Amino acid sequence: AGYLLQIGVTLRDPNRLDVRGDIEFGKDVEIDINCVFEGTVILGNGVTVGANCMIKNSTIGDDVKILPGCNIEGAVIETGCVIGPTARLRPGTKLGEGVKIGNFVETKNAVFGKGSKANHLSYIGDADIGEGVNIGAGTIFCNYDGVNKHKSTVGNNVFIGSNSVLVAPAIIEDNAFVAAGSNITSKVQVGQLAVGRAKQRNIDGWKRPKKK
Repeated sequence: AGYLLQIGVTLRDPNRLDVRGDIEFGKDVEIDINCVFEGTVILGNGVTVGANCMIKNSTIGDDVKILPGCNIEGAVIETGCVIGPTARLRPGTKLGEGVKIGNFVETKNAVFGKGSKANHLSYIGDADIGEGVNIGAGTIFCNYDGVNKHKSTVGNNVFIGSNSVLVAPAIIEDNAFVAAGSNITSKVQVGQLAVGRAKQRNIDGWKRPKKK
């Protein structure tokens, strides 16, 4: 911790930092309490790391903000990204410039293009995401069929509505829009609106179940 302070790293509490590998720091790095660094970690200039984060074998670009409670392993994060709070980035995650990964979002083998975002409550596994994509809250990439993993591809400027399920290998082309609550099982072409919902039924006279 003393060495880090000497080279200009700001530590909120030098006694609450755990370094278990080789770390490279840029200028104006700020680290809050109870952070753990393992393996080979590179932090660029102007990086801030919030409290209670675990970072392992990852490269973090300039001006990245990692909010409290994040778990990051085997990831490459480019300039200006915002991660968390409480996000999990698993191996194979690559985030382009200005990507936002929000609270309770998990990624694995996922590549995000510039400016894309998944802000809430989503699982994005085995996916290639283009630029300017918005992934709504509760979206799930179903990448596992019980035996094999499958990859999905999402083009540029795609909007995926909240609570959608993309069944791999899903293909959603540029400028497409997926309506909230959709189950996507076939290709969505350029500019299309995909609505994958069952028809709603409202049943009169329904009686609530009672405890036995």
